[in-house]
Amino acid sequence: MIKAVLVDDEPLARSMVAEYLESYPHVAVVAECNDGFEGAKAIMHHQPDVVFLDIQMPKINGFEMLEIVDKQPAVIFTTAFDEYAIKAFEQHAVDYLLKPITKARFDQAMAKLLDAHQAETAKENTRKLLEQASHAPGRLERVVVKTGSKINIIPTTSIVCLEADDDYVKIHTDEGTFLKNKTMASFEEQLDPQLFVRVHRSFIAKIDHIVRLDPHEKDSHIAVLSDGRRISVSKSGYSRLKQLLGM
Repeated sequence: MIKAVLVDDEPLARSMVAEYLESYPHVAVVAECNDGFEGAKAIMHHQPDVVFLDIQMPKINGFEMLEIVDKQPAVIFTTAFDEYAIKAFEQHAVDYLLKPITKARFDQAMAKLLDAHQAETAKENTRKLLEQASHAPGRLERVVVKTGSKINIIPTTSIVCLEADDDYVKIHTDEGTFLKNKTMASFEEQLDPQLFVRVHRSFIAKIDHIVRLDPHEKDSHIAVLSDGRRISVSKSGYSRLKQLLGM
């Protein structure tokens, strides 16, 4: 039996997918969810084989939801047109279904899901999809993290600095520190370069939280931040700072 979870804020879209799935008696819909919060909880609880997922939803979007799920399932997106996302889907999603979804197109997606070779790689492809989506054009305005069972939405305006920590990034904010399983490179690419600067391979600082720069050994410096934190500034990081600050 294949377990499926439906995550979409449009009840009509969910009911249509559920109706189409009635043609597949070996697929069981174990949960229907109205938003990403509900979806993340349902996925962690049911450990489904596949999720039919919308992208644009209230609270958190489909990509943000997948990022906070520990064990990512295969994904079939059910979405309105999104040019960048479709490029990512074509490479890594099981399939994407543009609304309104026809039964014939739905059956094509199911054929891909049920293909033995596809099934073996689908969950790994979800991870690759998220990595590609993290490099989408546009400015990052918030970060969604999960701490235990709690989901936090962090506005980038509250970030003081980011710090590399093995496979994670520590996000230091006015409210505390949070861990995100994401690369420093993807944060550097998506954060507004007029507000954030990569001062060191291990640190990205929000410019208006830098109180002063102290000389350190050789050509390096130490940045003192508004919360008292002291972070390393490399020679190249110092050059970027000088350029941004007109020093």
